[in-house]
Amino acid sequence: MTFSPPVLLSTSSVFPEPTSAAFEMAATLGYDGIEVMVWTDAVSQDAAALRMLAEHYGQPVRSVHAPCLLITQRVWSTDPWERLRRSAALATELGAPTVVVHPPFTWQREYARGFAAGLGNLREQYPGIAFAVENMYPVRMAGRVFVPYAPGWNPTDGGFEAYTLDLSHCAAARVDALDMADAMGAGLAHVHLGDGSGEGHDQHLVPGRGAQPCGRLLASLAERGFTGSVAVEVATRRAANRAARQADLAEALAFARTHLGAATGAAR
Repeated sequence: MTFSPPVLLSTSSVFPEPTSAAFEMAATLGYDGIEVMVWTDAVSQDAAALRMLAEHYGQPVRSVHAPCLLITQRVWSTDPWERLRRSAALATELGAPTVVVHPPFTWQREYARGFAAGLGNLREQYPGIAFAVENMYPVRMAGRVFVPYAPGWNPTDGGFEAYTLDLSHCAAARVDALDMADAMGAGLAHVHLGDGSGEGHDQHLVPGRGAQPCGRLLASLAERGFTGSVAVEVATRRAANRAARQADLAEALAFARTHLGAATGAAR
């Protein structure tokens, strides 16, 4: 028996092309579904538009990434709780079981103080949705290191019910993804598959092009009892054209399928 969780394409992986392009490319390449990154593209915020794309291309939305980036702090609302509520409502409408959320920024003091309790309240309001807190990384600039997240970049230090493991962020933090997965334990609900060289900044390389143990992490998921999705989240913004972009995304999908398949029999 081959271990085969769904492999999703994050809409962020086709940037600067729009959200709709991710559905088309995912269908062309044979992905199992989509992770929607909610951002300034109006389609990414619109359940009806996303449902139409999912049905047209046969690519279900299986996870929603809440608008937690610096550039999305005004998407839907300036209130981070409203952004999470609307992300959960979007996921519910689309039948996606996972909402990816970042730890609060340090300047979001009130949000940070009530973050754990607030996630608990959201789980009660939206049963069946996993609010999977993502590991981030410290920022290194001019020989200095600072952490822009509260209480820190590593969510396992505080403890949450569900986690998203991002391998590119592990590389930027200079930690090993296998160790991070161990720390997340049974809470590991979702994976962002990318790679990094450990240079200290977030690269989102195609898996296998960096230094993270991407293949070993994927092969270990069955033994970990993983029941979530693996979302390819790579940077293709420098691709010369769509053909080059699709080649990178095809390579990432093949990598995922190969190494998930290496866990033959472990899912039993």
